[in-house]
Amino acid sequence: MKNTLSHFLISCFALFLAACGSNPNDNNNADGKLSGEIKIDGSSTVYPISEAVAEEFKKFQGDVRVTVGLSGTGGGFKKFGRGETDINNASRPIKQEEIDLCNQNNIHYTDVQIAFDGLSVVVNPQNDWCNNITVAELKKIWEPEAQGKIKKWNQIRPEWPNTEIHLYGAGTESGTYDYFTEVIVGKSHSSRGDYTASEDDNVLVQGVSTDKNALGFFGFAYYEENQDKLKLVPVDDQKDDNGTGAILPSIETVKNKTYTPLSRPLFIYVNSKAVERKEVQEFIHFYIDHAGQLSKEVGFIPMTDAEYETQRARWNEFIKTHQQ
Repeated sequence: MKNTLSHFLISCFALFLAACGSNPNDNNNADGKLSGEIKIDGSSTVYPISEAVAEEFKKFQGDVRVTVGLSGTGGGFKKFGRGETDINNASRPIKQEEIDLCNQNNIHYTDVQIAFDGLSVVVNPQNDWCNNITVAELKKIWEPEAQGKIKKWNQIRPEWPNTEIHLYGAGTESGTYDYFTEVIVGKSHSSRGDYTASEDDNVLVQGVSTDKNALGFFGFAYYEENQDKLKLVPVDDQKDDNGTGAILPSIETVKNKTYTPLSRPLFIYVNSKAVERKEVQEFIHFYIDHAGQLSKEVGFIPMTDAEYETQRARWNEFIKTHQQ
């Protein structure tokens, strides 16, 4: 009788341990819902997409806390490379020095492409002279040599007014800044420094919308959200036709690659250690499944179904490779 009772108690205890779960990365609640926290930071451009995905995900997995920070692609990669975040929003591919930081801290990762963006060149709605602009003119405005020299609109085109030009653009920690300087100036992270800079695109929107002599650049979604306060300027990638072939960014022109050179892909980067957690796995699956619809809703250009299917296959393979 005593042995039978002992076996019964041992069995009960084993069942209790099984019910509680012994895997520290298993964040399933008793009702099958997930829990835990997912930390995201990085690009202000990608922020609206990740924020929208997080809000939708919460409707199905309300016990998972998803925080989305906004420190620019470069600032986000610093946190990501130190292992402080699970996911980094990025409006450009990772740089070598950021890869080196990840390697130093034994951080492995994968990228997931989520949408396309067309960088927007904008002026104040009261600006009635700048109706198009060329890549060569943008370079003349933004290159390092322009600092202290190119100060007025008529220095860009003689028929434009003899008034000051006030510049607004992405901060140096922003992937938008890196991309813009690479395709416009010809060298990443190289530009004049005497402009109003911010990693927060809303600050730039506010600046351009209240300054008649302003010219700025940021992601298309921020123009879409504030188009009643801004004037979108068509961009011509030809050097010598004075803007006659200028094209506006749109879903069509970004997809068919006629809006050049300011069209670009957008990414999220995921830490392999985070892949061990079920809530992160499911969040990325959810992200890929809904990125097309939600990116379009917040002003970006979705990829094709086939392109999202490719990202889904890559993500599944990454899970298999890095899961414990």
